[in-house]
Order: sequence, then structure tokens, then C-alpha cells
Amino acid sequence: MDQHTVSSIMEVIQDLVPKDTSIAITNDKQYIYYQPSSQIDLKIKPGDIIREGTATFKALSVQQRISDYIDKNVLGTSYFGMSVPIVDGNKLRGCVTAILPRKPLSFPTSFLTVKANDRWLPVPFKEIMYLEAQSRKTNVHTSTNVGTHKFNLTELEFYLPKDIFIRCHRSYIVNIDFISEIQPDSHSTFLLIMKDGTRVPVSQTYASQFRKILCF
Repeated sequence: MDQHTVSSIMEVIQDLVPKDTSIAITNDKQYIYYQPSSQIDLKIKPGDIIREGTATFKALSVQQRISDYIDKNVLGTSYFGMSVPIVDGNKLRGCVTAILPRKPLSFPTSFLTVKANDRWLPVPFKEIMYLEAQSRKTNVHTSTNVGTHKFNLTELEFYLPKDIFIRCHRSYIVNIDFISEIQPDSHSTFLLIMKDGTRVPVSQTYASQFRKILCF
């Protein structure tokens, strides 16, 4: 993975991760980029070997996205890591890991309150069709309305119930109950046709995990 690729990844990540998040990028063996935050610093340096037990090591081992609490005996500081492996065809190229000081608390409710025009609307989870990244906010789509939530897509991913919502792209989370069809889009990606006719892509990064969750 060259520096141009790393720079491209960082441009995407800046708009997606929560604030006060450290970022680590690796190839399949060692760290090639690390950006600490003001809240947590694991003292990683480019060239360091990926240590067993870290979130990055786990994601590379199973070759799918993982979110896990990592004890301080691994790197000297406890953290909550969200790691996504980078796969090119069938070859594992590396991993991107978001490092937070703690796992965000879950929503105490079963709905999101979104802003639509000059009002706020409580939208039950079961009515949300899909969520779409929009700058550092998120567009929340239902079958009848579109509203904006102040959290970005990665922050909301922590809160949404995992039994009905699935991340399929860096810009999309979908409600499985609103998927009408899954169509092949290329050798390793898919296209979702939602029940209202909207077409949502499944990117290569999330395709393997998507297939495992939906068992196909």
C-alpha cells in the first residue's frame, strides 16, 4: 500500500469517524500510518509489527470487520477498536482501525430524532429504510420522508440494533427488512434494490461480511 493510497483512505476517514478517534492503517504485517487523538494514544509508530490481540490483528485474522474492547495488557492502554480489513480481489492488503477510549453508549430509545425542514421528527428504527453519509451528518431515509441526524454514519453504527441494520458501504447503512433484491454488480460487489426502488451499493470492503450476515 503506497502513500497515495494511505492519503486517499485518510480523506475518506476524516468525514466518517467520531471526534477524538485515533486512526491506524496497516498492511498485512505492520503499521504504515498512525494518527493519535487528544483522547487516546497507543504510541504506535510506522514500522511496528501488528501485535496479537489488537483489534487490527483480529480483523486481519478473520478477514472481516470487528468491533471489540481491547484490554490494556495488549498495548498498555485499554481501548475500543473498530477495524475494517482492506481486500483487493481475494488478496488481503491491510486494515484501517478506528481507536476510541471507550465504546459509545447505546441509545436509550428505539428511534432516531431527525430534523426535516424546520421541525424534528422521532423515527422508529423499524421505519428507517437506510442511512446515507452526508458530510459529517447523516441523511435518514424512510419510505415517506428524509431527515438529517447530527451524528455521522460511524457514530450511528454503534447505536443501531445489529439484528436489522448492516453497514454495506462507507456511505450507507441499510435496514435488512427493506431490501427487495440483491444483484451482483461486479466480481466481488453487489447492488441492493430497496423496496422503494432506491439502488444502494455494497462495496468490496463490506461484501464478505454482508454475505456472511445474510448467509448467501
